[in-house]
Amino acid sequence: MASDVELVVITKNHEPQLVLDLIDLGERNFGENRDQEANPKSKWVAERSDEAITWHFVGQLQSNKVKSALEYATVIHSLDRQSLLSALIKSAIDAPKPVGVFVQLNLTEDAARGGIEPANLEHFANAVLESQNLYLLGVMGVAALDRDPRIDFETIAKASAQLQKISADSKYISAGMSHDFEAAIEFGATHLRIGTAITGNRSK
Repeated sequence: MASDVELVVITKNHEPQLVLDLIDLGERNFGENRDQEANPKSKWVAERSDEAITWHFVGQLQSNKVKSALEYATVIHSLDRQSLLSALIKSAIDAPKPVGVFVQLNLTEDAARGGIEPANLEHFANAVLESQNLYLLGVMGVAALDRDPRIDFETIAKASAQLQKISADSKYISAGMSHDFEAAIEFGATHLRIGTAITGNRSK
């Protein structure tokens, strides 16, 4: 149901003042995709607001940026490979808060693209579940722009159902952006990553 959906406002390439403005409007979940921008932005916001907010990292995360990212982000939407999992397990020990992760799916036919292929999801998910420092929220996917997004959202929904057979609590789906969020909701998305539809054109 739409009422169960969590909105993550993507504030990348926007000045940190926008985050404060959105906090004043009641928003508490913010997404960034570049640590070099997000880390100082999160600190700037923390110095000026006492509100408890959640930072979500939604882009491809380099393994050498994990420690920095976990200084502010408590949800990682883009766990897409074994090397990143290893880095997260190591750094999450010292993270200030528990770290939730979504497994990013590769929805293309190109095995070289980022993400876990749906056929390999169960094996990879078991590795995440064995970690003492992470908790597996569910799956994440980005629908292709050159076809009906419902095709990919159906694949994501099926992968989510598969995951819940081995981890009932990993029931969340991070899918849907400004241009396709309505279709994502139809297929069970629980976390929408919305940028320009809320924030307007980016300044950078």
